[in-house]
Amino acid sequence: MPPLDLDRSRTDLVLIVDDVPENLSVLHDALDEAGFTVLVAINGDSALARARQSLPDIILLDALMPGMDGFEVARRLKADFSTRHIPIIFMTGLTETEHVVAAFNAGGSDYVSKPVRTGEVIARISSHLASARQMKQARSALDAFGQATLAVRPESGRVTWQTPLARRLLADYFPAESAAELAPPPLLQWIIRTLDQARREPGSPLLPLNIAHESRRLIFTLHDQTADGEWLIVLREENDAAQIEALLAAFTLTRKEAEVLYWVCKGKTSPDIGEILGSSPRTVNKHLEHIYEKLGVENRTAAAKLALEKLRG
Repeated sequence: MPPLDLDRSRTDLVLIVDDVPENLSVLHDALDEAGFTVLVAINGDSALARARQSLPDIILLDALMPGMDGFEVARRLKADFSTRHIPIIFMTGLTETEHVVAAFNAGGSDYVSKPVRTGEVIARISSHLASARQMKQARSALDAFGQATLAVRPESGRVTWQTPLARRLLADYFPAESAAELAPPPLLQWIIRTLDQARREPGSPLLPLNIAHESRRLIFTLHDQTADGEWLIVLREENDAAQIEALLAAFTLTRKEAEVLYWVCKGKTSPDIGEILGSSPRTVNKHLEHIYEKLGVENRTAAAKLALEKLRG
């Protein structure tokens, strides 16, 4: 379906999905009067088509409909990268725990009970739109500066959004899971473990996750929680060559000295470094003498400490 010709600059766009015309009419009139642009769909298939066509700012979704129910509609929307960022508020007459859990597991941000109270619906919509707007601004800024960041819901393992650089890094390090909407198992296990530690030991340092791949490492750091309960994860890639270049930039060293210092930071002995660099241990020790002099230190422990401070900075 071609994109709808809608003016998105003046008002937020709400898609209402319900198979009961009377419900659609009441909600449409209330939201229209509140200043929203409103689109409607009467079943799951038309909801998916309309959502992909118009990319609404938020969706009000009936949980129980003939044919494709709201839970399946939500799952499909969240599986589609173009629509997974859209907040979904479920409308349901079933408030038993299993249905509420099903709504959130399907990707819902919130739910309201039927018969709906239009004032409550408008308040919920406004709240989620404000959160979504802040998230969109933050994501746009991260994209613009080439930051690798993603958002994950720990309870479901779902990756709700990611910047282009984060998507590329995940595909590179986890090719088997690159097409999935779920966080790779090592990442999800680390998030759950880290959050559990934060609850049990408030104020304790939260260790990053390091995933090694040949001479490169992908480092994940838990950053912050959004209003919608998603956790932001910052990704940073390190590799041997980049670290050596950083040491060259930080200190007045020759390339060979920078290489020796890098492997000292990795805890390697002189014979180990000689084997890696194709030099004798005596040559390595000679390089170390020059390194100590240039860094103003007396031993390899002090040299490694100073170098690591520069690299981490």
